Amino acid sequence: MSACRFFQIDAFAERPMAGGPAAVMPMEAFPPADVMQAIAAENNLAETAFIVAKDAGVWDLRWFTPAMEVPLCGHATLASAHALYAHLGFDGPEIGFDTQSGRLTVKRLADGRLEMDFPAQPPRAVPTPDGLVEALDAWPQEVVAGPYLMAVFATPDEVRALKPDLIRVNEISGGATGGRGNLVCAAPGAAEGFDVVSRFFAPGSGIPEDPATGSAHCIIAPYFSKMLGKAELNCFQAYPGRGAHITTRLEGDRVKLIGRARTVIEGMFTLA
Repeated sequence: MSACRFFQIDAFAERPMAGGPAAVMPMEAFPPADVMQAIAAENNLAETAFIVAKDAGVWDLRWFTPAMEVPLCGHATLASAHALYAHLGFDGPEIGFDTQSGRLTVKRLADGRLEMDFPAQPPRAVPTPDGLVEALDAWPQEVVAGPYLMAVFATPDEVRALKPDLIRVNEISGGATGGRGNLVCAAPGAAEGFDVVSRFFAPGSGIPEDPATGSAHCIIAPYFSKMLGKAELNCFQAYPGRGAHITTRLEGDRVKLIGRARTVIEGMFTLA
């Protein structure tokens, strides 16, 4: 019988049972993709991250939702770095992760937060897709598109109140972007003490709503930094009952994604 270590970590969380939960599983080598997919389905979290040591301070990293492998995931990357720093004995100045999206780096800041370096993905303005207003039962002020579609609203209250038709969101967002049918909904958040308040609906990735989404903030950061005239943004992802705190800092064509992580479960996962 074989087994590997397992960590369930809340990422972008100021307290346990907040932010976005991710499983992190360090391995000697990646098992076949269908095995990793089955493990992710068994974990039934938004993401399961698999890491394999490569060189000094460098790991290969792959991410799976319960339904598919994805090319980029922020909160599970933050969780992976937390596992290395908090549980797996790494104490270097910076972690490198080699991924489908290239080399991603994470460093630990003096205040204990982790800072990730991701590619910025500035969105382009697009016409409001047919059916989106009806699918959301709400009128966004503007719609833009990057790897995901993003609907921009006037207030956080509108974002918090959304109860979208996820089947239609999947169809509409996928058709508008040519990618997975996922949708960012965001608004300026000054009324709540944040720069941006958002939610992320991800039916195209097999997740009705994701609690904490680093990749979405690669779109949010360039859009709202330009709107608000601020390079650094204090963002809140308003998943009901949890909430994720994500600081973004735009630096050229890169985005720094900054937050804390908390381990909530540590154990062994039996593979056979």
